[in-house]
Amino acid sequence: MSWKPEADDLARRHAYAENLGGPEAVAKHHSQGRLTIRERIAGLCDSSSFQEVGKLTGKGTYENGELKSVVPAPYVMGLAKIDGRPVAIGGEDFTVRGGTSWGSDRRKGGQGGFVEDLAHEYRIPLVNLIDGAGGTVTSAARRGHTVFPGVHGFERSVQLMSEVPVVSAVMGTAAGGPAGRAILSHWSVMVKGTSQVFAAGPPVVERSLGQKIHKEDLGGAQIAVDQAGTIDNAAENETDCFAMIRRYLSYMPSNVWELPPVVDTGDAPDRRDEGLLTIVPRERRQPYNMRKLLGMIIDRDSAFEIQPTYGRAVITSLARMNGKVVGVIANNPMVNGGAMDVKAARKQTHFVQLCDTFHIPIVFLVDVPGFMVGLQAEQAATLREGMKSVYTALQATVPMLTVVIRKCYGMAGMGTTDKNGLDFKIAWPSAEWGSLPVEGGASAAFKREIESAPDPKARLAEIEADLRRFASPLLTAEAFAVEDVIDPRDTRPYLCRFIDAMQGRLATTVGQKLRAGVCP
Repeated sequence: MSWKPEADDLARRHAYAENLGGPEAVAKHHSQGRLTIRERIAGLCDSSSFQEVGKLTGKGTYENGELKSVVPAPYVMGLAKIDGRPVAIGGEDFTVRGGTSWGSDRRKGGQGGFVEDLAHEYRIPLVNLIDGAGGTVTSAARRGHTVFPGVHGFERSVQLMSEVPVVSAVMGTAAGGPAGRAILSHWSVMVKGTSQVFAAGPPVVERSLGQKIHKEDLGGAQIAVDQAGTIDNAAENETDCFAMIRRYLSYMPSNVWELPPVVDTGDAPDRRDEGLLTIVPRERRQPYNMRKLLGMIIDRDSAFEIQPTYGRAVITSLARMNGKVVGVIANNPMVNGGAMDVKAARKQTHFVQLCDTFHIPIVFLVDVPGFMVGLQAEQAATLREGMKSVYTALQATVPMLTVVIRKCYGMAGMGTTDKNGLDFKIAWPSAEWGSLPVEGGASAAFKREIESAPDPKARLAEIEADLRRFASPLLTAEAFAVEDVIDPRDTRPYLCRFIDAMQGRLATTVGQKLRAGVCP
């Protein structure tokens, strides 16, 4: 007695699945500079760690009851490990029907389905490798009727956003449902030149609007990442994309009931960088390199910037301090003088939400003269988006530490403080703050006096000089209205001590959620 014939039949069926859409379809896919879904999973995950689920799913062709061939389902998914930690992973197989949805009793994944259930039930990260256009009008002919939008909805996708890290990598052309799925993630990435994302592709745009446009001009990385911020980061190629996914997940806990992993970076927490004494110019309007400043404070080479090419007036980066994960929000004086425009506000809001979800304390490195002003800023609703970022920060429960490097003014400055927490603020000697900068503020407050003066410009200069003498951070420190003014070289040791000390508070928060058995 042996079950070898049945085992051989399973092996044949597995071979059909591994053949994907066939040699010609795979060759065409490769000619476009793209890997297949199986090659992508192998390139991203730990060696031999992928346990596929649903490999037999497909449509078989039979003659006289004997299997002749199988067209596999255009989705591959299962359980794997990345850097030794379990993940649920899946993606469309573009070589089979362009990765369009498959009518089966239970969806494998993509928008709902088993792979999302796996991430939910096991509390492990979900990685979506997106390469499909979603639904097709031919499905109506197959069913004999049309269906309401959302027959395979985003209910589980939305639920996962408050449970586990969700990563979406757009690996080809994504439209419709897959494009929406890419947005419903904590972090997203696409590949320059070979991936695009949009609500609907060029044929639909041409038919509905009469506009002929190439898919790269409609939803390539320059549009989706740099201009719109639809996708967070762009990779140079698929190998770079895999490295970025691994790097991002290294900062994340497996779920919201755990703390982010702590690693030994080999960088002493008491390191003092002499370069911090000279990095901020004495000329208060002169810009400086905030990314370089950040690198001197955090653990060496630990920065992973989120949305580096979008909303460039603010820098948002995951990093480590004495091995602990932190989120850094730093104003960029090289763009708009650090003033918060509408894109920077959206970027900051998204990043605060990410950090708050996964118990990542936030460090603000502040040099913000306020919200961007002017006609274009008002037309873009900068005030609305800016106040949303303030609202989000006030709603967050994760600890925050504020370091004022130079300017901290107005409502944008208010959004960099932990008003519902410890409200801990330290400053460099170069720091200044207030409701609004002396420049402009003096012109408004003393308008009549300036206009009636024999020399209005000279009187304005006198008033500004008189007001500026009150702007010394040391005067605020004397009133304990700022907790400390420090030697810039002490920034790293100072912050590391507080980040180490807050770990018990973070662990307590996680424990409370775990005991309650509820999501945030």
